[in-house]
Formats: sequence, structure tokens, C-alpha cells
Amino acid sequence: MGRERSGGVVLLTGASGGFGRIFARRLEQAGHNLVLSGRDHERLAACRQQLDRPQAHRIVAADLSTQEGIDALLDATTSSEAPVCGLVNNAGFGLWGPFERRTSCDHRALIATDLIAPMALTHALLPQLRRQHGFIINVSSLAGESPLPWMGSYSAAKAGLTSWSEALRAELAGAVRVVTLAPGPSPTGFRSVSGMPDRLGGRLRTPPERVVDAALATLARGGGFSVPGWRHRLLWLLQKSTPRPLSCAVMRRYLAP
Repeated sequence: MGRERSGGVVLLTGASGGFGRIFARRLEQAGHNLVLSGRDHERLAACRQQLDRPQAHRIVAADLSTQEGIDALLDATTSSEAPVCGLVNNAGFGLWGPFERRTSCDHRALIATDLIAPMALTHALLPQLRRQHGFIINVSSLAGESPLPWMGSYSAAKAGLTSWSEALRAELAGAVRVVTLAPGPSPTGFRSVSGMPDRLGGRLRTPPERVVDAALATLARGGGFSVPGWRHRLLWLLQKSTPRPLSCAVMRRYLAP
């Protein structure tokens, strides 16, 4: 998969569904041993059993919206004799609907999971990733490219993640490869968790396998910013070229409850 040293492990968050399960399969096929993290132990166990070498991989159930969950995951990951050579920050969720209808705890948990946890895990594991000439994949979203009414907390978290990830990529150039993945709609179960109706984004959905493969192809090229699928790349270009007030007005109507 790249120039990372052999014998290391890859920490994959959000491993129990959506992009996570596909990342797990692809990374195993590339020869990596994995630490699979998610909130639900049973779903993680099921994910591991679907892999070709389940005995080679560890599972850690942890709530990454809490410092305790982050610490527990880091303890479990670094307790192995094998060094960490890769980190895939895939855990995250969204909230759809009027901002005021969600509690402040809901918004804090989203920001903590989608933005703070990736930064905390990266900060702790970066010395090992440097020594291993390893890689980081940060799963952001096109939602971070422009404000989304009715999904303000999510678009704010993903905007922060994209900005930080791209800054980190510049800082670590030549030492650790960084991929910033910004997919659009994809059938991953995100909608059911966030509360979004199925009518939104149906025609624009990109298969999750294509999204993961695009991230790994970008990694093989040395890292970079990746928007998978030509429809989503076109949407990204439209987002960049459309005045923000107009973009917000369009998305306010499109995403309205």
C-alpha cells in the first residue's frame, strides 16, 4: 500500500459499519493487522469475523465523544508490541434538523467525535507514525466545503476536520502521508443515524466501495485531497464557485425538514 514499514498495525475508528467495514477488508488485503474501534462490541466482533484473518485483529469498543473512550482506545492500541503504522479516522455522525431542537450535549458529542477525537488520536500516535513512515486517512465530507442549513453542527465539524487535515498534510510532507477524504452522499447508514429522510441525495449517492478505493488510491499516490466520484467532484466545483448566500439558500430549501 505504500512505504510504511512492515509489521505495524493500523487503527481504524468507526469500523463496525459503512466505510469502516470496507476499509477493514481493504487494509487486511494489503497485509495490515488492525485495531478495530467502534461503540458496539457485537458489531465490531461481527466485522472482525468477516475478515480473512480474524485472529490477527483486535477490537476495542469505545465512545470517542469522551476523553475516557479516547484514552481507552489509545491504551489498547499502544499496548501491542507492534508499532502503529497507520490511522484511519473514520468515526463520525451527523445531526439533521433545526439546530435548537437538539440539546447542547448532542452538539458537543458530535464535535467531539467528528473533530476532537481525530486530532487527539493523531497527536498521540504521531511519533510512531513518523518512525514507521506511516499514513493518516481523515474521513471528512463535502458537507465541510460549504455551510449546510439544518446540519450546521455537522458541516462545522467537517469544515474543521478538512482544514486541520490539509494543514497537517503540509506539515508532515515527506514524513507521513495524509489523505483528506471528502465524500458526498453514500449508502452507509449515515442517514438513519442522523435522522435524514431517504429522499435526500438519492441520485448523487456513490457506492461506499468506490469511496474507500478512491481514498486508498490517493494514499498510494502519496496523499492528498480526495473527492470520490465525478458527480461529487462536479458538486464540489459548484460549491466552490457559487456565492455563499446563494449556496445557503439552495441548501436551506433542499435540506428543509
